[in-house]
Amino acid sequence: MPVTPETPSPTPARPTGRWNRRLIGPFTLTHIVALLGTLLGTALLLTLLTAPIGIATPTVAPRPGASFFIIGERTEGLAVGQVAPELSGIQDGQPVTLTDLDGNVVTLAALRGRPVWVNFWASWCPPCQLETPVLRDAYAAHVDDGLALVAVSVQEASPEEVQRYAETYDLPYTIGFDGTSQVFHAWRGYGLPTSYFIDAEGIIRAVHYGPLSMAGAEDLLSTIIPAAAPAAPGLSPSPGG
Repeated sequence: MPVTPETPSPTPARPTGRWNRRLIGPFTLTHIVALLGTLLGTALLLTLLTAPIGIATPTVAPRPGASFFIIGERTEGLAVGQVAPELSGIQDGQPVTLTDLDGNVVTLAALRGRPVWVNFWASWCPPCQLETPVLRDAYAAHVDDGLALVAVSVQEASPEEVQRYAETYDLPYTIGFDGTSQVFHAWRGYGLPTSYFIDAEGIIRAVHYGPLSMAGAEDLLSTIIPAAAPAAPGLSPSPGG
């Protein structure tokens, strides 16, 4: 019985969709997409492998009221309503007085009757450096109101070092040199800058820890500098006298 040869099975037709349509030579859209995916994955892997482990956070200037340089154990500090202590302290049983950069003694007693802003600071303290223009400008704005500003420098190497800072930034107010830090301790300080706002009777009316903005300084100065009284009606001079 003769054997009938088997008829070969027909070859499946290749799909003719857009993914298998040849775009560049023998390469279809599927080939091109696969190649792009491989290149993208390789680039991402190289980026991860070569990226630094830690990314440095950019240094920014401290915001007013947000920074405070701690230099001692936290204490309860002086409170609003208390009589401000004198600018003096005790070391080894002996009294220590505050002196300015010329060696003259600075006391609150000599300033009684005037509004006083006492600011503890240091020339090496970043928040204090930020605050320096505020002290200078606020003092200039209120010196005619009788304001006395005493900036007490703490933990400095020498009065000459502080003097150089004061001359560099043209600081016109009184700067005291607390070489032993005993005045700072007598005022229960523990960080810089610290500001006390004292009225004409010697009473503490406001306390602030950290650097002040100009707006913040003006707000606190208003607690010790009386606002100008409004003119009485009918007493304003007429034009030409």
